[in-house]
Amino acid sequence: MKKYTFWLYGATIFQILGAMLHSLSFIMEPKPSNDTEKEMLNLMTTFKMDLGAGFSHSMQDLVTALSLCFPLLLLLGGIVNWYLLRKNAGVEIMRGYILINLIIFGVCFLSMAFLTFLPPITLTGLVFLCLLLAYITVPRKSLT
Repeated sequence: MKKYTFWLYGATIFQILGAMLHSLSFIMEPKPSNDTEKEMLNLMTTFKMDLGAGFSHSMQDLVTALSLCFPLLLLLGGIVNWYLLRKNAGVEIMRGYILINLIIFGVCFLSMAFLTFLPPITLTGLVFLCLLLAYITVPRKSLT
């Protein structure tokens, strides 16, 4: 647990798991439980807003596009982590890369903490924690 690779593998697992879990939202249809929710879902899917320059999309279109970005971000982070670990990238490269990951997923975690609900907050928190521990444990200089 004192090696940064342990924590980076942990972040990788949580990123790929998070991407898979969040992708389940694309196959499940939201079901309203009362008349207010039914009206809201109807408006979100049928009312098209004029967004200028000839673009006219529903709120559901916008939510779907943004919802697609989150698992793609997680998947990109997880795959690049896995690739660099598999290729035994140098410590200097890994330290810089982990710092970039830490900043991006730190901002992601903060936005999830304030704007979403427990599952994405937990997953991004675990990713952030693993990245933080990986950054703390990565050696400052190459051993060679």
